[in-house]
Amino acid sequence: MSSNPVAETVAALLPRARAELAELVAFKSVADFEQYPRGESEGAANWIADALRAEGFTDVALLDTPDGTQSVYGYLPGPEGAKTVLLYAHYDVQPPLDEAAWISPPFELTERDGRWYGRGAADCKGGVIMHLLALRALKADGGIPVSVKIIAEGSEEQGTGGLERYAEEHPELLTADTIVIGDAGNFRVGLPTVTSTLRGMAMVRVQVDTLAGNLHSGQFGGAAPDALAALIRALDSLRAEDGSTTVDGLAGDFAWDGLQYDEEQFRADAKVLDGAELIGSGTVADRIWARPAVTVLGIDCPPVVGATPSVQAGARALVSLRVPPGIDAGEAAKLLQAHLEAHTPWGARVRTEVVGQGQPFRADTTSPAYQAMADAMGVAYPGKEMQYAGQGGSIPLCNTLASLYPRAEILLIGLSEPEAQIHAVNESVSPEELERLSVAEALFLRNYAAS
Repeated sequence: MSSNPVAETVAALLPRARAELAELVAFKSVADFEQYPRGESEGAANWIADALRAEGFTDVALLDTPDGTQSVYGYLPGPEGAKTVLLYAHYDVQPPLDEAAWISPPFELTERDGRWYGRGAADCKGGVIMHLLALRALKADGGIPVSVKIIAEGSEEQGTGGLERYAEEHPELLTADTIVIGDAGNFRVGLPTVTSTLRGMAMVRVQVDTLAGNLHSGQFGGAAPDALAALIRALDSLRAEDGSTTVDGLAGDFAWDGLQYDEEQFRADAKVLDGAELIGSGTVADRIWARPAVTVLGIDCPPVVGATPSVQAGARALVSLRVPPGIDAGEAAKLLQAHLEAHTPWGARVRTEVVGQGQPFRADTTSPAYQAMADAMGVAYPGKEMQYAGQGGSIPLCNTLASLYPRAEILLIGLSEPEAQIHAVNESVSPEELERLSVAEALFLRNYAAS
């Protein structure tokens, strides 16, 4: 990246970026105010608002969203007639989980083995810093050639939908020609990647009841219908012998035609135990990006410690279904409900309830914005060609923005590559990725303005 003024500026700004990321990581901005004080999230929001004002953004506002959190908005007008680009990140983070399992404190940015460790360093406070770095580099090298809107969400990890509902109520606020979502990541460190698809999700709670109350397993077991056993049978019916997801009426044979995921590499990334087999059929990419995947998230039943010899009268579970592009999440949820109801044995009473839902997303990779990003990434990552990957997870805001602004092009990039271990203990960010992706975003804005 040498002899490129933008790259040189980003490299020079990296120490400042590290200091700023340390300040931002220090806020315990978990948007669950029963666990962490609201003031931690408000502190992070104010930090971002101040940073935007310092960069010349006008109309900087803390938006009170319907879920009781704040998203930070700012607008930076560009030259007359310039295109508008919306840059997205979120400042809320996952809880740190077991703080004792962190090698260094989760809310203290710590450098170790060439990476910066801290909760939110990659997901997604690093994304906020990436946007700031890109804009500063352009400002230092001829100016920013587009109008820029920035939105930093305050409750993405909670999935409470505050920003989606706010955007629907104020559709003019986030209008843009192109949207860059800074909440994805490269397939590998050093391999420039855009995420072109996201799976959606349907969450269903299932309750099975068979008896008026628990019974002594010696006196009644063998004839009395066991609700927990009935639930286990119903849940087991959601998988074929090889572990593939099988929901009656739901297609499960889609194929992924982009970047492929080596099976041994996947085993290493997923930390699969020796001897344990991968489940499903088709390529790894087919399984995690292009096909539905069911996961039992939790079961309510007696814990082993303190259990009594009883036939269970009732049991319930929470089931997640990841829904690939091409399938409506609402239809998938209905099929999952119908399947569970049809496969619960012994005439047990079964009730199902949809408790969460988000649509899948597929980008138009033939658009001018994608060419502008491919050219930019080719410069930021010399000798590397931009790759297209899927993501098994969901970013519900993507679908809200895609439906509100059907003409806008949406690109997903970011710092959450596999080594980042987002959502786990010892989350970290690669400073080289931060540097290169900031260069790529800056050059993208310049290329896109000229396209």
